[in-house]
Amino acid sequence: MEKNILREFRSLAPYLLPYRGRYILGFIFLITVDVAQMLIPQCVRRAVDLMAGGGFTWKQVLLISLSMLGIAAVLSGGRFLWRYFIHGASRRIEMEIRNRLFDHLLTLSYDFYQKNKIGDLMARATNDVNAIRMSIGLGLVAFIDGTVMALSILIIMFSEDAHTSLLSIVPLPLITVLILLFGRAVGKRFRRAQETYSAMSDAIQETFAGIRVIKSFVKERWFIKKFADTNDDYREANMALVRLFGAFFPLISLLSGITTLILLLAGGRRVVEGVMSPGVLVALFSYLQMLIWPIMGAGFTVNMIQRGAVSLGRINEILRTPPGIRSPERPLAPDPEEGPEAVISVRNLNFSYLSSGATGRAALVSVNLEIRRGDIIGILGKTGAGKSTLLKALVRLIDPPPETVFIEGVDVRSWELSRLRACFGMTLQDSYLFSDSIKNNILYGAKEDTPDAALEGIAASAALDKDIESFGRGWETLIGERGLTLSGGQKQRVSIGRALIRDPRILVLDDAFSAVDAETERRILNGLLESRKGKTTILVSHRVSTLCHAGRVLVLEDGRISEEGTPEELLEKGGFYARTAALQRLAGEDVPHE
Repeated sequence: MEKNILREFRSLAPYLLPYRGRYILGFIFLITVDVAQMLIPQCVRRAVDLMAGGGFTWKQVLLISLSMLGIAAVLSGGRFLWRYFIHGASRRIEMEIRNRLFDHLLTLSYDFYQKNKIGDLMARATNDVNAIRMSIGLGLVAFIDGTVMALSILIIMFSEDAHTSLLSIVPLPLITVLILLFGRAVGKRFRRAQETYSAMSDAIQETFAGIRVIKSFVKERWFIKKFADTNDDYREANMALVRLFGAFFPLISLLSGITTLILLLAGGRRVVEGVMSPGVLVALFSYLQMLIWPIMGAGFTVNMIQRGAVSLGRINEILRTPPGIRSPERPLAPDPEEGPEAVISVRNLNFSYLSSGATGRAALVSVNLEIRRGDIIGILGKTGAGKSTLLKALVRLIDPPPETVFIEGVDVRSWELSRLRACFGMTLQDSYLFSDSIKNNILYGAKEDTPDAALEGIAASAALDKDIESFGRGWETLIGERGLTLSGGQKQRVSIGRALIRDPRILVLDDAFSAVDAETERRILNGLLESRKGKTTILVSHRVSTLCHAGRVLVLEDGRISEEGTPEELLEKGGFYARTAALQRLAGEDVPHE
């Protein structure tokens, strides 16, 4: 356990070192406060002895009072300053850890988010980072404060009356044993509490993300029960911690009370015998009461350190996860003006999601493809045929085998990731929109120097102009979580606008018209293809009416290209494309005949 704690906290060194000056100043003021606190019983001892001996003057009392007033001023200033430096540093470190965690999460690959739930990641970024801050803030304060005070108080007590002090601290070894046992128990229970908090966060996130489905299927009661169960688990995990604290601190208080009783009996007898002055006994009482905080603080320190170690382990678990897909150390930088005619080249591509299931069926098998600059390519296939997998391989959302996928004549694995993906403008099957205005959702895809005036042209190209006029706040209309206030067709058209505004070299529309009526689809495609002459466009769709705008169509079946040709040629072949066209024609869709 101790080795694990040290290993985890060692990883904090890069964060702590830049703030070592703040921590040193904070500890100096903390120790100053401790020293000032230990002077107060000495003032009380002098006052009691003066009064017990008689013959004191008001001037002597006034001097003692002024001394205590000065000590109080030092205490106030010192407490403010150590809080300012130590808590200020711990807050800054908390911010840096959270920033680093967020930055690292953005580098992790697609498969990481398939294995880890969003609620758990949110819990780590909030609850766990907060626990780390507490351990390097209050935890360190309790450790330094307790150590300095305990040693100093014991030295002073033994210098005042070693015999009485020795008898008074007899229960302390038992308290030390209890603290060590307490620390071991806290670590296990706190990890359980954090895990149940993650489960509860995930249940909340999943519920509100799917609120429309829940209401549509009248499943509110089921999700209320699900949340109640996870909430109960979280309560029980925390109650296990509460019960531990409930037993520990009263037991420590009892043992501390026994030390006070021993001091009263042993010290009182020595005062009666004239061996010890009343002032010394009162001072020892004060020091013994002050010694209770370091004892209690030791438990507090163990609690904070254990919690911090558990949380740091959960954070480091993510930070130590390397990105599955990353830029090469020496990326190539192809020149699109001097590149080959084939802007996209796929050569004998085979790919399988090995971890996706027990069957291990290949998602792509021996795919060979060339797309020239300015081509309009259509892709048709059943669900699961491999269309989306092929698109992900082009932009390295999944990693294709080396020397299989080339953009501008360069293997995608040799590109710098951000430059590779900047070549593309994509609309994915899931038209994900952010909880922001329509304007900002479109501008997320824009280059930095894109003027706002370009929005009007994009609105016309994506057939959004009339919709914008009908919204109360126009472009500034907030669309809610995941575009909750928009229809399916409106969300798809905003996504199309987001892809178009960057004027990409390669535009990929993955089933981008499934929620759009035929007339709007025709209007968008006619304008879009006219404006993109000379640039490459890939249309992925289940609709033959969409694919008939393509110059060449590929048909994917079971991960293989089974048909390839112009829409007219495929209609004549009588294969999957022709059968799909016939079925859609029977369904009343506007599909061209042979």
